[in-house]
Amino acid sequence: MLWIKALHIVAVICWFAGLFYLPRLFVYHSMSDDLISRERFKVMERKLYRGIMTPSMIATLVLGIWLVADNFSYYLDQLWMQVKLILVLVLVGYHFACGVYLGKFAREECKHSHKYFRYFNEFPVLLLVAIVVLVVVRPF
Repeated sequence: MLWIKALHIVAVICWFAGLFYLPRLFVYHSMSDDLISRERFKVMERKLYRGIMTPSMIATLVLGIWLVADNFSYYLDQLWMQVKLILVLVLVGYHFACGVYLGKFAREECKHSHKYFRYFNEFPVLLLVAIVVLVVVRPF
């Protein structure tokens, strides 16, 4: 199980790297006003989302389920784990929201400003802090 836990942690790190970086690319993309820059951002965003973020999310979820399944009744009885799982579901929703914005940028339909994406970029940080505190401190 330690190998599974180690791989889970690596997958989480890779997923969060993408969740932090893709909205930052959205900030720069929304500020770009020339076609060459916008096309470059489209390629970078697509490759990050499809090549790194989504596989990392899938690995995180599969490995996490594997870890929970090892002691299913214990984990699902723990309030900290229940809250963590809810936050993970919110994070999955955020991931897919990034995918929606990716599509809007690809079609040149995204109307949000760089300021919006600067705030949007902070949300996964809050989730990361909450999830780590829940797992390490287990406050309840």
